[in-house]
Amino acid sequence: FSLGDARRPLHESAVLVEDIVHTQLINLLQQASEVSQMRGARVISAEDLIFLMRKDKKKLRRLLKYMFFRDYKSKIVKGIEEDDLLEDKLSSSTNKRQKIAQDFLVSIDQTGELLALFEDDEIDDVKQERMERAERQARMMDSAQYAEFCESRQLSFAKKASKFRDWLDCSSMEIKPNAVAMEILAYLAYETVAQLVDLALLVKQDMTSKAGDPFSHAISATFIQYPSSAEMHILGQTAGIKTSPESPENTPPATPNPPSSGPQHLGKIPPGTIGNGSIAQDSSKMKQRKRKKSTAACGTEAQSDAIQPAHIREAIRRYGNKIGPLSPFSTITGPIET
Repeated sequence: FSLGDARRPLHESAVLVEDIVHTQLINLLQQASEVSQMRGARVISAEDLIFLMRKDKKKLRRLLKYMFFRDYKSKIVKGIEEDDLLEDKLSSSTNKRQKIAQDFLVSIDQTGELLALFEDDEIDDVKQERMERAERQARMMDSAQYAEFCESRQLSFAKKASKFRDWLDCSSMEIKPNAVAMEILAYLAYETVAQLVDLALLVKQDMTSKAGDPFSHAISATFIQYPSSAEMHILGQTAGIKTSPESPENTPPATPNPPSSGPQHLGKIPPGTIGNGSIAQDSSKMKQRKRKKSTAACGTEAQSDAIQPAHIREAIRRYGNKIGPLSPFSTITGPIET
């Protein structure tokens, strides 16, 4: 929901995303374990994960910023004053994660490209696009929906470290990840979910594009319009009124009968239909039926607006493989490279 999906995501889509993320993290742990064995370490540390990400500079720069903010957050929690933050910016005690990454990159970087990522202030296009999409998504929300939206944006894998470790079955591994490596794995799990949602939204928009528009597939997922709950409710009411057989618009007009005298007309009315509120009961039943159909239509609309499993599978197929003239002859490393 916080990454751009509908307010009530489909259970099938959530299960599929969970399976993909779990598979990717298990593969990443296996590769990190091999790297750790090569350098003779007893645990999987942050250096092993950084080594595996060294070729993807954009994601590595994003990871380095995350490690910096984790250090900054730990400083605030410990209650260090603002003056001390500026003085001890490169201190090993207060910048543990950042110093680990910097020392390791110094040992493997021969050209200086990786070390330059620490001073790179370039805007992250992916992060910027996600922020713009979240802002557009929040425009149509009321206070209760926005509170739920903010709460969902604060969720992460790092807040439940023990459950996350059990989910990855780290206890059965010979070489286990340490605390900093688990933080990085939790971050990569969140980024994998975000990347899957980004690609699934692109596929979804491509599948729902207008016929005859040659540039519709090139529009970014940032510009997806999210209907508000009020608009969805109005659409549901409209659908319910049009499909209701009891609606006066769908019933043909009654055949006019010749006028008759008062006593004869009253004699034809069944007993118990005068003075007992039957007309009011019928109208209330009609309203209840329309309300039920409106709710069902609104639920159908919400499900159709959510990311479908087909969107995720198509995103894996479309964006997961290598692109190029020699792609059929190259080795495919995996659908989503973390």
